[in-house]
Amino acid sequence: MINTLLVANRGEIARRIFRTAHRMGMATVAVYSDADAQSPHVREADQALRLGPAAAQESYLAIDKVLAAARASGADAIHPGYGFLSENAGFAEAVMAAGLTWVGPPPAAIRAMGLKDAAKALMIQAGVPVTPGYHGENQDPGHLAAQAEAIGYPVLIKAVAGGGGKGMRKVEGAADFAEALGAARREAAGAFGDDRVLLETYVARPRHIEVQVFGDSHGQVVHLFERDCSLQRRHQKVIEEAPAPGMSPEVRQAVCAAAVRAAQAVDYVGAGTVEFIADASQGLRADRIWFMEMNTRLQVEHPVTEAVTGQDLVEWQLRVAAGEPLPLRQDQIVLDGWAMEARLYAENPAAGFLPSIGDLEHFVLPDAVRVDTGVEAGGTVSPHYDPMIAKLIAHGPTRQAAARRLAQACGEVQVWPVRTNAGFLARCLVEPEFLAGDVDTGFIGARQDRLTQGAAPSDRVLAAAAQGLLSQAPVAAAEPEGPWGALTGFRLNAPRQGRLRLYRDGGAVEAPLDDGPLSADVLIDAAGAIVVFEAGEAYAFSGTPPLAAAGEGPAGDGVVIAPMPGKVVAVAVKVGDAVTRGQTLVTLEAMKMEHALSAAFDGTVESLVVAVGDQVSEGAVLARLAQAA
Repeated sequence: MINTLLVANRGEIARRIFRTAHRMGMATVAVYSDADAQSPHVREADQALRLGPAAAQESYLAIDKVLAAARASGADAIHPGYGFLSENAGFAEAVMAAGLTWVGPPPAAIRAMGLKDAAKALMIQAGVPVTPGYHGENQDPGHLAAQAEAIGYPVLIKAVAGGGGKGMRKVEGAADFAEALGAARREAAGAFGDDRVLLETYVARPRHIEVQVFGDSHGQVVHLFERDCSLQRRHQKVIEEAPAPGMSPEVRQAVCAAAVRAAQAVDYVGAGTVEFIADASQGLRADRIWFMEMNTRLQVEHPVTEAVTGQDLVEWQLRVAAGEPLPLRQDQIVLDGWAMEARLYAENPAAGFLPSIGDLEHFVLPDAVRVDTGVEAGGTVSPHYDPMIAKLIAHGPTRQAAARRLAQACGEVQVWPVRTNAGFLARCLVEPEFLAGDVDTGFIGARQDRLTQGAAPSDRVLAAAAQGLLSQAPVAAAEPEGPWGALTGFRLNAPRQGRLRLYRDGGAVEAPLDDGPLSADVLIDAAGAIVVFEAGEAYAFSGTPPLAAAGEGPAGDGVVIAPMPGKVVAVAVKVGDAVTRGQTLVTLEAMKMEHALSAAFDGTVESLVVAVGDQVSEGAVLARLAQAA
């Protein structure tokens, strides 16, 4: 058995693994970058060792530093978590060469499934159906464009290495192919160090179905049923569930059997996920479900499988890595109820899901569901890593019960001043089509405006904000107009009447005055803003009109600024170029994703302040446009 386990990861991933390791009596070792020195995972481990600066390449991805930490700590095993080095065959080999136990699949299996084109060829040999497309070696842009024409638009460009939606682009027509190919290659190279791509036919109503598989070193392979991960935005999962809605026993048997064959084809050991794409235009049918890829690691969404099977998958990993057989036979693994997981991201859905960074002055998560998180109140959301700050997992006897519990939990999230997608998640979970199980990967995109913008603040929110403002400065908060404006507190045997003017997002709103108890949770932040929390949203108000920031021009002045700290990875124009509204000007990489900044109107590029490779801070000017005459 393992005595001391080093987890080569951070945040909620490390904390999740520590939880099981401690229960099993193992000592634990954390590693951390400078950005994570005060993180909870560092405090919770029995030992913690610094790897290096904040940049992942100089810390969490530095194999020599991780191995040095293992030697210094006396660890006898390394768990890679999920992400970072978890699917790096070279890292697995280095761990084993150092005489340590590798908690993961064999390096040969990682390599076999790590390149999507080679994996699909292997799956064809194993009798596993694969998505039609081009998986060849020729990476010449002209050849790829010709293959896309042969497949027929729309097509998907996908990175040969990696996953998680990085290096993936949908292309509607030939005119868009070159730009999409360039963006996909840049993102793939940055995320995986490999810019090769493959092409696939685009499925009009795709469902993302994946099967949890497990193998041991004694030749046994089992599945723990399927998950549905179809609710996505920008090809990244948002809400996952188990089992998949609309999955008949016959189709489940076919898909899970195909997943087991896939694992057996590479002599798989440990936890893995076989991902399929299903054409949902005629419901889930066995002949319309194709292999996409295999993730040779534990997945972010593994808690929903744990909830419906009653198994601890990290414990399975640790036991298998120690040479033990699988804890259960296939006929002993049963489904119980329904589970859903929502990924709570530090991002602003109303601003195109731009990542939100900063200090977590106020951070309250629900306590009625399972919560896996790597941050806490008083901590910081850094620009250096993934923007997911927590996972909320609900289990119930039925799909509707699980959805209700999870929607309520998302509505109870309170985070400030960092923005989150909690309200967006809550709205997704109560959509009638979602509750009916009518989902596909285009679900969010088809309802983008309604789901992302949310509702205007209700009278309940406004009344709570007014009470919060009056509790700060009753006289200053009064309406300025009229001789009686300062007498909002004056009344004889009657409740307070009238309305109070507040300011939100630069505009004025009228709030009803209410003497009753506070009807919503109210926070007065360090800057004096009144923040009201309702249904997962954080509404911020002020009693005075906001002042324009220094150097800030009027709307539409042509100044292109960085919405967050990041690295400039592409500049698509040069000074003097004529541009049209919506045309991409500069592409910024931040928090592991690319963000295209576009022209707000038709005009001419007047100046460019940055070049490819520049690191920029939030609010930095990147370019200026002159409006067309």
